Amino acid sequence: MKGRDAALRALHHGGRELAQHLLRIAERHRTDHDVHHLVTDLARWSREHTHRLAEAGHASGLDLTEPHHEPSSAMAALRERTAEAVGKRPEPAIVLLYELRELRLASIGNALYGEMLGQAAQAGGRDGGLLELVTDCHPQTLRQMRWTNTMIKQLSAQALTGI
Repeated sequence: MKGRDAALRALHHGGRELAQHLLRIAERHRTDHDVHHLVTDLARWSREHTHRLAEAGHASGLDLTEPHHEPSSAMAALRERTAEAVGKRPEPAIVLLYELRELRLASIGNALYGEMLGQAAQAGGRDGGLLELVTDCHPQTLRQMRWTNTMIKQLSAQALTGI
């Protein structure tokens, strides 16, 4: 169980980090409404996954909950001004491209941990709840991966060559 617990912790941590990263990107690119709204939805998926993973961990005796920190109003105002500044800069596509790269790598890591946990749950046969959780969440993780890849392909030519 120790290996499974380590993978569960890693997936929970990765999902939480991915959700936070997605929300930061949504804030920085809030002037690009398509990106802002889609990334916000992707972050919601990751938050839902981490919540369900925390419940699964709790059922196994793992405490995966961490205190939630609300950003201060001063920090929120600073992020808002930063988002407006990024939206007005001539190279927001380059900024977004490099952020998408980080998202892609994070989502790949989460997908791999999900695959490993799914295989462990199938092999163990005793943890149908974990298998159901991974089966439910994995398609959304794959969609996060595909979206980042598609966006990277779309932005690369324009952002890197100035077309």
